[in-house]
Amino acid sequence: MDFATIIQLLDSTVRLATPLLFACLAGLYSERSGVFDIGLEGKMLIAAFASASIAAVSGSVWIGLLAGIAASVAFAGIHGLASITFRGNQLISGVAINFLASGLTVLLGQKWFNLGGRTPSLEGAARFEPITLPFATALADVPVLGPIYAELISGHSILVYVAAACVPASAWLLYRTRFGLRLRAVGENPAAVDTAGVSVVGIRFAAVAITGVLCGLAGAYLATALSAGFGREMTAGKGFIALAALIFAKWRPWYALGACLLFGLLEAIAIRYQNIDLGVLVIPVQFTQALPYILTVVILAGFVGKAIPPRAGGQPYVKER
Repeated sequence: MDFATIIQLLDSTVRLATPLLFACLAGLYSERSGVFDIGLEGKMLIAAFASASIAAVSGSVWIGLLAGIAASVAFAGIHGLASITFRGNQLISGVAINFLASGLTVLLGQKWFNLGGRTPSLEGAARFEPITLPFATALADVPVLGPIYAELISGHSILVYVAAACVPASAWLLYRTRFGLRLRAVGENPAAVDTAGVSVVGIRFAAVAITGVLCGLAGAYLATALSAGFGREMTAGKGFIALAALIFAKWRPWYALGACLLFGLLEAIAIRYQNIDLGVLVIPVQFTQALPYILTVVILAGFVGKAIPPRAGGQPYVKER
């Protein structure tokens, strides 16, 4: 494998890891506040559909992005209402959101566009285009550093850079601000936070809203940047992979970045290499395509007991009288 191939593989890794990173950080905020959310998949799916649909109709990817975020936040609100206000089972609520999004996107897609649940292909201003960073063209011929800057760092859509910026921003918000301290405390000991006069319900709803925004960005990226439109079930389990990455990262932003890049690398390898010839053994394409999902199962089986989640996670808070 030469240097140019490595750069191309890493470039694909960054692109494919971006929606996972958005979703992983979304789950991080929700679960740090004590609200488990396995409905990341559904929120990403409804956001992808809404963003692609509105972008196709309006011709503006930015309006589509806002529509995707709004749809995801609405679904996050449903989850918050069920699990925080009505103190329902958080896992069942997440499953219901996944089923609702899966059926609703196909139904509305067929009704609106009559394309079997898909949206029309997005072109021009209706989708995000790659951004060329300053001096990328001039430095492209510089050995080693030139290709890294011109091909690996430059040339991505704006949402890739937003995802990268969300990692240090999340680390700062969670560990350097009063809101972050309260959010983490709510996930560990909500009664103590309530005693201090801070609204547990308000903090959890704020975390769920942030989750909705980040899932909206993930879905919009899938439909308007990584692809040129919405296809049925296009998230393909990325929400669950993001949850596995979150457990692997032990609910920490910087670790989440590394975990998502690992999953993105496996997906990039599966796409680029159909069959891997090891000389003695040829690994079939089906195995490489299943690698991200195999790693998901391995992580969930091996790290669930070792990675300690927030102590109040999954438990509705009942205010003592």
